Amino acid sequence: MPLPPLALRSDALRGRVALVTGVSRRIGIGFAIARRLAECGADLFIQSLVSYDAEQPWGADANAIETVLADLRAIGGRVEHVSADFRDPTAPAAVTQNAVSAFGHVDILIANHAYSTPGDLAAMTAEQIDTHLAVNVRGTLLLAQAFDRQHDGRRGGRVILMTSGQHGGPMSGEMAYVASKAALHGLTLSLSAHFIRRGITVNTVNPGATDTGYAPPDFYEAVRAASPQGRWGEPDDAARLIAWLAADDAAWVTGQVINSTGGS
Repeated sequence: MPLPPLALRSDALRGRVALVTGVSRRIGIGFAIARRLAECGADLFIQSLVSYDAEQPWGADANAIETVLADLRAIGGRVEHVSADFRDPTAPAAVTQNAVSAFGHVDILIANHAYSTPGDLAAMTAEQIDTHLAVNVRGTLLLAQAFDRQHDGRRGGRVILMTSGQHGGPMSGEMAYVASKAALHGLTLSLSAHFIRRGITVNTVNPGATDTGYAPPDFYEAVRAASPQGRWGEPDDAARLIAWLAADDAAWVTGQVINSTGGS
């Protein structure tokens, strides 16, 4: 499917390497991000966990990773991949080291992975809380740490996190997920302060309600009807913003939590 034009040059990220987590479904935000970065000239190292998608109601893509890799490589840059489960505390450092071994360095970290299961206050369990915090918070912080340790100070360093809409309205059916995403929101400014003296920016994007195939029909229609623009977000809506944040034009933007939500 052709994409809307992006106001970045096709060489805006030429020579840079982006590590993007959570890239396993072509309908997902992670794939849209990776595709946009590749179209701007970046080489890619992507992480996936297809077994997680296979356990969810929406399921995994058929031949998921093979198709994802083929589509991204068709753009023209180099794309490498590893499967990793961030429930393992050693996984973030291992994923980053694999990327460094493949490319020599990483310029851009996009922590797009997420663990999400429903559970209100009455239904949630200690295990559920721990898993959300382990994957979404610990995994992201350890990725940032590993990125920090390998970065050699070259121009264009970027860290971009992903939050949800928990700061804009209640999400009482996803308590553990809300806690984990609120933590990333709250970490943004402090991570930015750590990195900015080296010219590395840190920003967090809230993509809002995005159509990645997970919503049942009644919920889908309720969200669409409530949207000021009369539609759900598309994965590329967030991806266009993230590609811009990754490029030189956004060098003066750091420490921000940016809502890309169509006015909702």
